[in-house]
Amino acid sequence: MTFASPPRPRPVAPRRRGPLVPTLITLAVLAVLLLVLAQVWTEVLWFSQLGFVEVLRTEWLTRALLFVLGFAIMAAGVGFSLSYAYRARPVYAPSTQEQANLDQYREAIEPLRRLVLVVGPVVLGLFAGGAASQQWSTVQLWLNGGEVGEVDPQWGIDLGFYLFTLPALRFVVSFLMAVLVLSTVAAVATHYLYGGLRIGGGAGAPRTTRAARVHLSVLGALVLLAIAAGYWLDRYSILTKQQTGEQRWQGAGFTDVHAVIPSKAILAVAAVVVAGAFIATAFTGNWRLPAIGVGLMVVAAVVVGGVYPAVVQRFQVQPNQQDAEQEYIQRNIDATLAAYDLEDVETSEYDAKVTAEPGALRENAQTTASIRLLDPNIVSPSFKQLQQIRGFYNFPDSLSVDRYTIDGESRDTVIAVRELDLEGLNAAQRNWTNDTTVYTHGFGVVAAYGNTRGARGAPAFWEGGIPSVGQLGEYEPRIYFGQSSPEYSIVGGPEDSDGWEFDYPDDDTGTGSVPFRFPTQDVSAGPTVGGLWHKVLYALKFGDEQILFSERVNENSQILYDRDPRDRVAKVAPYLDLDGRVYPAVVDGRVKWIIDGYTTSDQYPYAAVRSLEDATTDSLTERSSTVQALLPKQVNYIRNSVKATVDAYDGSVDLYAWDTEDPILKAWTKVFPTSLQPMSEISADLMSHLRYPEDLFKVQRALLGQYHVTSASEFFSGNDFWQNPADPTVTSTDVPQPPYYLTLQMPGEDEASFSLMSTFIPGGGNARNVLTGYLAVDAEAGNTAGQVSETYGKMRLLELPRDSTVPGPGQASANFTADPTVSNELNILQRGDSTVRRGNLLTLPVGGGLLYVQPVYVQAASGTTFPLLQRVLVSFGDKIGFAETLDGALDQVFGGDSGADAGDAGAEPVIPPDVADEGEEADGPTAAPTPAPTSEATSQPAPDADARTALDEALQRAQQAIVDGEAALADRDFAKYGEAQDRLDQAIADAIAAEERLAG
Repeated sequence: MTFASPPRPRPVAPRRRGPLVPTLITLAVLAVLLLVLAQVWTEVLWFSQLGFVEVLRTEWLTRALLFVLGFAIMAAGVGFSLSYAYRARPVYAPSTQEQANLDQYREAIEPLRRLVLVVGPVVLGLFAGGAASQQWSTVQLWLNGGEVGEVDPQWGIDLGFYLFTLPALRFVVSFLMAVLVLSTVAAVATHYLYGGLRIGGGAGAPRTTRAARVHLSVLGALVLLAIAAGYWLDRYSILTKQQTGEQRWQGAGFTDVHAVIPSKAILAVAAVVVAGAFIATAFTGNWRLPAIGVGLMVVAAVVVGGVYPAVVQRFQVQPNQQDAEQEYIQRNIDATLAAYDLEDVETSEYDAKVTAEPGALRENAQTTASIRLLDPNIVSPSFKQLQQIRGFYNFPDSLSVDRYTIDGESRDTVIAVRELDLEGLNAAQRNWTNDTTVYTHGFGVVAAYGNTRGARGAPAFWEGGIPSVGQLGEYEPRIYFGQSSPEYSIVGGPEDSDGWEFDYPDDDTGTGSVPFRFPTQDVSAGPTVGGLWHKVLYALKFGDEQILFSERVNENSQILYDRDPRDRVAKVAPYLDLDGRVYPAVVDGRVKWIIDGYTTSDQYPYAAVRSLEDATTDSLTERSSTVQALLPKQVNYIRNSVKATVDAYDGSVDLYAWDTEDPILKAWTKVFPTSLQPMSEISADLMSHLRYPEDLFKVQRALLGQYHVTSASEFFSGNDFWQNPADPTVTSTDVPQPPYYLTLQMPGEDEASFSLMSTFIPGGGNARNVLTGYLAVDAEAGNTAGQVSETYGKMRLLELPRDSTVPGPGQASANFTADPTVSNELNILQRGDSTVRRGNLLTLPVGGGLLYVQPVYVQAASGTTFPLLQRVLVSFGDKIGFAETLDGALDQVFGGDSGADAGDAGAEPVIPPDVADEGEEADGPTAAPTPAPTSEATSQPAPDADARTALDEALQRAQQAIVDGEAALADRDFAKYGEAQDRLDQAIADAIAAEERLAG
């Protein structure tokens, strides 16, 4: 019988993978690479256009080399450890229950073993490379830092070792420690998994194979050597130790020097000895000796490194702490003064008077005439209302104080740039074309006298309008780079066109505006974006396809981005910490943004450590969006090493080496030899607008609250420590009063100078709010090209007697509020739909005492609101003046004659030509102000039955006058505004008289 064979199964052809998935993966990878390339290459274009490509190249190259080096060391270390442990595994694992239990893990890992041996080290290497690349500045300072020329008081080593070398050595040791620890972990795990290392088993059986023993012994020895290196470096790092608890000074103290430092040396030697024990184990196979060594090290770390210093501190130092710590406190004082540039503070006793006498200000005539009444942190709405011109222009919430020479006289000035603000456009105007190619820039600066006021309390502008008119003369008014500029703009167009940019409004053109074409053929303000490749790159960078398809992007186009002056300087000088305020100045016919740059360190031996954020936070930074505190960074060394400028028209950045003696700046000059210009390149005009920076002064005043005490014994007691007073104009937060720029003449000086000042009150929460100190620094850099004034940066500290009764700012403000006459009139001014705002409280050392001056502003509570200067508060000792003018208030305080004329003496200032009414004489005086009542006792009229009715009627008239006045000012009708203010003055006077009648 024949059986048919079953049919042979047809072979199944392997399923062919379609091209879709690989194509999608390839496209995704290409898209990611293109996006990365767009970000990277546009950065190169940006730096190249500015002329700082060296900075980008050096930083990126350093980061790349450190990444590769970090990756290679970590990946090689861990990879070799894994590979060697696997290759050295025993051929036959011991037949034990422990190894039987590990079989399942070996079987699970075996299919992925090759992947683990490669991917594990690579992943760890990527993390290590990223961490190493972050240390690029530390490495560059190590390679380029030199000697400082000063030595530390403990070891006698040049300070350059601490500033440049020690941080790099600690980084290297910590990095190698991480590599060794991870390599050891990898080795232990692999040897254990494959039988080279056993934990259980018989007592006499060997715990490791010979290969595993050698491998682990060598790794253990290397880890111990790294630990020893760390202990040895701790001996130097302890000089920058931050003290905790009640100790108020930094650096190594008695216990550190006599117990901690020796213990670190002992532990370092012990670690080297134990490392030798590990090496011996590699040959002998006896793990007992290194195990005992590690145990003894742990005990030594506890006893020698912890218990012994605690015993010394408790039984030797604390019973005699003042005497024991005196030498080390003095080290801290001396180092702190040097590290924060406070060694040359000129301190003098100032026995301030509290009795105001007639003619007391005669010797302070220059200071009195320059007292600033315009508060730059309040009058921004007034600038906006009177000088905004169009809704898409704007001013910062905090204006800047500068000084300009007008008619041969230096005048304190409140100045601001009229910047573009796209949020001010109507919704119908918002589209890509308008936002990017039409509304591209602001226009002009606006400046007002700091010590006078205009019509009825408005700022007295001496420069303003569009086109700009005033005392500045010809300058380039277009603001393409500023603090509120759009994210990016595209400028430029065909040479034969007028351009499509909105330059400024002009009703005479028929179109309501004057067009402008940025001259890209002559001026470079940004990378070119006309070519297709650049269009693609920037379309990807900003996620905007319109860049590719718009006909307004042509071969003449430039793209402007990263336009904030702070951002531009931060990118080209990544080694600087930048001041929280960026301020404008008209310099050599151009508007320049000026930024102060600082070099800092936290490695200065014995110097006090401070948080930059805490030291620079005050009431202004709390409420302003344009003035910022410094970053939350701990430092114990700071220098204002660089002055930077950014041109508001073309965005060019100039960095000037300011403190050429700063060792950190010297190091960075070697790193970036072409990015910094010498001080000799600073023009006379620019020099006249450079000033002592606010944030450096804030840090220094915070230190001087303690370190004005230069005796170690007095510093230890701490009974003469000060603090900066809280700002009395801000009741919601207890933050320090900001420093103020003023032109003032310090006691003992021959003339007034532009200065930055602050005050001190006793430290402690329950201390009296009386003045204990007054600090001023000469902020005037001079007006000579390439040469700084000899007095620039000179600090003068006035120390008041310890039993001082001079009111502090908080007490002075409380005295103003409690004064019956002041309180009465302020209540009248703020009744109804109006608000009273008290401006910055200035303190001046004049007349042999301390004078407080505070402007008082009134504004509507709703509708068109902007503040107008209506009154001035003045106090000297317990005498208070309150008048429409500073001159009048001073005379009230000083017995009818202060002895000097204030800046607003005489008739009220004129309306400047650019805001004068057509029918009004621009340079003629306005009506004389109505005198305000003083705080002196006056005769009281008899009560009147109709007094309440008269008071209500007067208040209604005052409220209506305020409303009418603001409406007139909004319409720029100064004739009607003046008439409304006359009615307001009369209504206030009538209301005061009615209240006096009610009081009997």
